[in-house]
Amino acid sequence: MTAPSRPLTAALWMTGSIAAFTAMAISTRAIKTTHDTFEILAYRSIIGIVLVLALATALGRLNRITAKRLPSHILRNIVHFTGQALWFWALTQIPLAQVFALEFTAPLWVILLAPLLLGEVQTRTRLIAAAIGFAGILLVANPDFDHIEWGVLAATGCAVFFAMSMMLTKRLTRNEDLLAILFWMCLLQTGFGLTLALRDGALTLPTAQTLPWLGLIGLAGVTAHLCLTRALQLAPASFVGPIDFARLPLIATIGALFYDEPVGKGLILGAILILIASWLSIRSENRALRTHVTPHDTVTRRH
Repeated sequence: MTAPSRPLTAALWMTGSIAAFTAMAISTRAIKTTHDTFEILAYRSIIGIVLVLALATALGRLNRITAKRLPSHILRNIVHFTGQALWFWALTQIPLAQVFALEFTAPLWVILLAPLLLGEVQTRTRLIAAAIGFAGILLVANPDFDHIEWGVLAATGCAVFFAMSMMLTKRLTRNEDLLAILFWMCLLQTGFGLTLALRDGALTLPTAQTLPWLGLIGLAGVTAHLCLTRALQLAPASFVGPIDFARLPLIATIGALFYDEPVGKGLILGAILILIASWLSIRSENRALRTHVTPHDTVTRRH
């Protein structure tokens, strides 16, 4: 038997990533009446610390975790934590498919923010992708200008912060080990989460009912990050990105079957436009990398 091809192996890794992100969303729904957003983030990060240290020990790479770039880690995780908090909270407020669709606009926000934060030059393809994507946002969000939908604003906001986190992570991955990035993410976000969870002087401890869900969230968070990163190491972003979009119809099906969440025509059409726009953005980036013979930067964006 021959070894599986790199694209096929990347697709298998992406299956793990899709399953992990979906598991996080379902688990969050299961415990939303017991734990608030910041408690979920704190417990998830504590579990993540244990998992990352265990993995680093098993691989003999504990020495890769250093504080040489701590200021960059702090900045990146303030931005990342904000995006995560908005994502987890949005999951408890609006349909799951709507959250995922709006989350997929992160690459479009990169298009708009990259010239400001990274000094990158815009291209016609990127601008077309942005225009298509934001048309999709309007269809998915279906804004009622007489009534503010806070869940929609949170899901859109999380995409903006994930976009900024992408760019900050891109800088870190140039000379920082993945395990170091994961360790500082979990450690710093444990501090952020506990501080905000204790803002009212109360902290709900895990119960026999919520602990398994919290454990699943913590495991899924690390697994999603590792699977996505490994897939991007094996195949171009233009191949990996569209596979990630499979999360959307999957979560829409779960929402309809188990949570009685409607899947309207606006959501479907808007999601299609967002996915097309994201694909155009990824393809444009991949072409630019080949044109300039620039090594592919592995960028992980979330959770």
